[in-house]
Amino acid sequence: VQLVESGGGLVQAGGSLRLSCAASGRTLSNYAMGWFRQAPGKEREFVASVYRSGPRTNYANSVKGRFTISRDNTNTVSLQMNSLKPEDTAVYYCAAGALISDYSARYDYWGQGTQVTVSS
Repeated sequence: VQLVESGGGLVQAGGSLRLSCAASGRTLSNYAMGWFRQAPGKEREFVASVYRSGPRTNYANSVKGRFTISRDNTNTVSLQMNSLKPEDTAVYYCAAGALISDYSARYDYWGQGTQVTVSS
């Protein structure tokens, strides 16, 4: 599965961005999907995930209430990010796997990442 993220950019604190993750040639309906992020000098961390079947979602405490993960269609998963903070600055990655998890090692397929920069 090839995953391609888009929608990153530069935004002021308090602003919003919507990231998209698209698959080419495959449906994402068969996979649990996750979003992770990695800031400079830090390890990759879990952001949000959605179950393979059904609408159940999980979020990191740091983004709960501000970010929303959703399946837009069979080939696209989005991450709506509101009330952005400078500490949200990172490269954001989408990932696909057989089972939902907060652990990056449980995901089999990864996108190349998209940069999100939040200025204060």
